[in-house]
Amino acid sequence: MIIFLNGTSSSGKSSIAEALLEELDTPFFHLSIDAFSAMCAGEKAMALPEPELAAFLRRMRAGFHRAVAGMARAGNDLVVDHLFSEPWRLQDCLEVLEGLDVVLVGVHCPPDELERRERARGDRIPGQGVAQLESVHRHGVYDFEVDTSTRSPRECAQAIREFLDRAPRARAFDELRGRARRHDPSAT
Repeated sequence: MIIFLNGTSSSGKSSIAEALLEELDTPFFHLSIDAFSAMCAGEKAMALPEPELAAFLRRMRAGFHRAVAGMARAGNDLVVDHLFSEPWRLQDCLEVLEGLDVVLVGVHCPPDELERRERARGDRIPGQGVAQLESVHRHGVYDFEVDTSTRSPRECAQAIREFLDRAPRARAFDELRGRARRHDPSAT
């Protein structure tokens, strides 16, 4: 199973993921796009000219998606911490995660709280989370949703665990994949 947390920067995905690892009955791995990004020499990457940097970041994110698929296909249960801030990311995940059990969880947080968290953290670009709000949730379909401004990470994790106990077999990823195929019948 893949529990896929999608939300803006500073929305609380990583905190929920950590709490989920403690809440779930069986061992899960936490795979985070931020941790994946930290595996390279950031200064060198950020010094690349814009077209090269964009290509580098796209390759890295596509590699992350394939690493998630590889871990799951090897039989591992995962909590994935990512964001669909570009349409291709969702489409790529729909393709490479096909055939896997993905529970898509929307992690929501209002703009004022995102800005407060960015200021408190000090390691985020001010306004980044708010700027991502529309694009990250544009697809509009989730299996389950949480609001981190009204629940703690632990409470969100408990709600997700409770949802998993009664979750229907039909998944948001299946619906989104079907939409993509209806829009582009040549899509695989």
